[in-house]
Amino acid sequence: MANLTFLGAAGTVTGSRHLLDVDNQKILIDCGLFQGRKKNRLKNWDPFPVPPGEIDKVLLTHAHIDHAGYLPRFCKNGFSGQIHCTQSTFDLAKILLRDSAHIHEEDAAWANKKGYAKHKPALPLYTVADAEDALELFTPLYYGDELQLNDTCRVKFKDAGHILGSSFLDVLTTRNGMKRKIIFSGDLGRPDLPILRSPVQAFNADYLVLESTYGNRLHAQYDAEDELARVINDSVARGGVLVIPAFAVGRTQTLLYVIRELEDAGKIPQLPVYIDSPMAIDATKIFRKNISDQDLTSRVRTLSGKKVFTPANLRVCKSREESKSINKQKKPAIIISSSGMATAGRILHHLTQRLPHEENTVLFIGYQAEGSRGRTILDGSDKVKIHGHYVPVRAHVETVSGYSGHADYNEILAWLMGFNKPPEKTFLVHGEPDAAASLAEKIKETFGWEVIIPKFGDKFEIDI
Repeated sequence: MANLTFLGAAGTVTGSRHLLDVDNQKILIDCGLFQGRKKNRLKNWDPFPVPPGEIDKVLLTHAHIDHAGYLPRFCKNGFSGQIHCTQSTFDLAKILLRDSAHIHEEDAAWANKKGYAKHKPALPLYTVADAEDALELFTPLYYGDELQLNDTCRVKFKDAGHILGSSFLDVLTTRNGMKRKIIFSGDLGRPDLPILRSPVQAFNADYLVLESTYGNRLHAQYDAEDELARVINDSVARGGVLVIPAFAVGRTQTLLYVIRELEDAGKIPQLPVYIDSPMAIDATKIFRKNISDQDLTSRVRTLSGKKVFTPANLRVCKSREESKSINKQKKPAIIISSSGMATAGRILHHLTQRLPHEENTVLFIGYQAEGSRGRTILDGSDKVKIHGHYVPVRAHVETVSGYSGHADYNEILAWLMGFNKPPEKTFLVHGEPDAAASLAEKIKETFGWEVIIPKFGDKFEIDI
C-alpha cells in the first residue's frame, strides 16, 4: 500500500505538488510555484506541509514554473535529495529557475524602490544563489531510461508532448510477482503541434493522476496559422505594434517557428520580431540543441538547412537597454515577451507602454489562469494594475487558442480511450473547479470510471 497526498494543483491550475509515500520512500512529483490569484501566490510563503528534509526524491514532469518553480525555496528549506527529470527538462530548468529567481529579485527591488510593498523591505521568495544550489541536485535521464527507486519500485519518463522534454510519469511497483502502476500525467500535450511529438500512449494504469486544465473547453476548430496571420495583418493595417505575452519555454519557440513558416509562405510581411526575454532567448538555444526531442517535421526542416526558429527580421533583446529601446518602435512590429500570463517580467513594461493606445494589439496564445493579469485583460477589463498603478486598456485584445500546449477535453478523452484497462481511481488535478468537475462528468459518462477531485491536503491510500 501507498499514500498519495495532494499538496498543490488541487482546485487550481498552479502549484503542482503531489506526494507519493511508497515503500518507505517519500517521492514528490513536481514542485511548482503557485501563480494567479493573490491568495494562491501567498501559499508560496507558507511552510511546506511536509518538512522538505523528509522528502527522498523529486520527480519533475517538465520545466514550467508551475511544476518546477518552487524548487529553489524547497531546497533552501531543507531538501537535499536527488531531482530527476529528462535531459531536456534539466537543460530548460537551468535557465528557467535562474530567470525566475532573477525576476523575484528584480520585483523585490522594484517594490522597494517604488514603495508599494506591504513589507519593509520586500524580500524575494528565493534568490539566484538558491536556484544554483537547487540545480546541483538534478540527476537527469532520457526517455526510455528506468529509474529504480528501490528493489520494488521503478519510474519511467514518457513523452507527454506538452513542451520540450515534458513527461508523464509511469511508476510501477513489483511485489511477489504482482505489478501495480500509477500514472502522473503532468501536463498532457496535443496531437500535431508544431515542433513537438504527440503524447505517448499509457497502458496498464491502476491509478491515474490527470490534469484538467481544459476539462470544460475545446480548442477552436480553425486553422491556427491562418488566424495568427489574420491578427498580424490586422495589426499592420492599424499601424500598431503587436504585443504577445508568451511563455518563454515552449510557446515562444512555437511562435518563432510559425512566424517563419508564414513569412516563407508569403502570408505575412517580414516585420521586426523582438524577442524580449533573456529566458526565452536561452530556451530557444536549448530547442536548437535538443533536435532529437522534436517531431519529424521539425527535424526534416533542420536537415534541409532551414533556421526554423529564426524569422527574417528577428531582433534579440537580452539586455535591459535593448529592452527599453523597443519603446522607440512606432511602426508595425511584433514583441514577444514573457511571462505568458503577464504575471511578471518585461512584458509588464511593454503592456504599460502599449495598452493605452488603440492602434496596438495584445494577443494571448495560451491559458490565462483566473486572477492573472492576462485573464483580467482577456475578460475585457478597461484597466489593469501593473506595478502598483492602473493602466487603461484601449488596445485591441485578441486570442488564438490553437497553440495551447494543453490537451482539450476531447483530446484528453481520446488519450484515455487508448488505455487497455480502466484505472481503479482517476484523480483530477491542475484545473479550476468548473473545468475539473466538467471533465469528471465526461470521463464518467464516456468510460464509467471512478473519478475523484481532491482538495488541497487530501490524502488517499492506494494499492500499489
